[in-house]
Amino acid sequence: MRNNLGRVILILIFLNLNLIASTYKWSATANKSTAMTNEAIYLKYVCEYSDATGLYVIEFNPVVDNDEYSVEILSETEKIQDGKKINTFEFVAFVKHAGVHKFVFETTMKKTNKDSIQNTVLGRDNSDYEEFSQKVIKQEVISVDVKESSNELVGEFILKVKKDEQKLKAYEPYHLEIKIEGVGDFRAIKPITFNIDGVKIFSQKTIENITLTKDGYKGSWSQKFAFVGEKDFKIPKVSIEYFDLKEQKIKEMTIDAVNVEVEKAYKKEELLDAEEKGFEFNYTFLYYILTFIAGYLFAKLNFKREKNKDAKEASFKEKIQNSKSLKKLMIVLALKDSKKYEGLILKIEKKEITSLAVIKKKLLN
Repeated sequence: MRNNLGRVILILIFLNLNLIASTYKWSATANKSTAMTNEAIYLKYVCEYSDATGLYVIEFNPVVDNDEYSVEILSETEKIQDGKKINTFEFVAFVKHAGVHKFVFETTMKKTNKDSIQNTVLGRDNSDYEEFSQKVIKQEVISVDVKESSNELVGEFILKVKKDEQKLKAYEPYHLEIKIEGVGDFRAIKPITFNIDGVKIFSQKTIENITLTKDGYKGSWSQKFAFVGEKDFKIPKVSIEYFDLKEQKIKEMTIDAVNVEVEKAYKKEELLDAEEKGFEFNYTFLYYILTFIAGYLFAKLNFKREKNKDAKEASFKEKIQNSKSLKKLMIVLALKDSKKYEGLILKIEKKEITSLAVIKKKLLN
């Protein structure tokens, strides 16, 4: 019993000495004193203790997005070095307006009280004491002279463009992918839109694959398109301006205009023999292509209407029976009634239906 009491007394003495002796010192730095608007500014705050004590808890969260600037956390670390505890906080700031900007942040230091230690060590259940004492520390002011960049998009970028051959058949999709790689505030890149008469345009959502670094966001931004038309069309030129930090001037990323040549539309018999001729459909846009084809054929071609409804149905079932693949079957269904068989076509396209025999049986019964 005396031995246990002696250990408790020693622990209390040790902890009380730490409470008295432990001190800390803050420092604040930035990686630049001048910057452009929307350029990444790296901020680093370090709290170094006089020992390895764990008696302090730090509350420091200046992350914000307002009209003047935005701040994002890059990292928060704690380590023991040479017998001293060191807490490091790293942030990246983006200033939105020109002028001398001052970063003034506050930190709350929460220190464990003597009563808290005594009650923990001695096992007391006392709720009438404050567990921490708090002190607000005003961090050292960091001043940065921010100049106007004349463009929201700031950084160092490379443009890459992938596109199909410029000759294709009617209603066959023309694919275009725009990709921007580099370092900067990718959030400032706006989605690209096209509007071309007589052309159906399918656009995927933009994809950002980026990581926050000291220099800003690093990675890539991309957007994919498919253009479907009946006749020749032109994809207009696209220009994306940005302020190049390396050359300190406005530069332009340009996607040149593309003149797409479109062959005449398919005839009905060409469509039904498409698989034997080796024509490959793009599954992503297959349903839309079939819908366009069906609409064009019914609008442009003068089909002879059979007088006997039963004869029509028999002919339709014969085409189903003679379909040698799911691709050909989808074409038959789209030509018959694309709206009626929309759900079935999509299931085949998504490979939810993979058995030709099963789907034939369902359609013929």
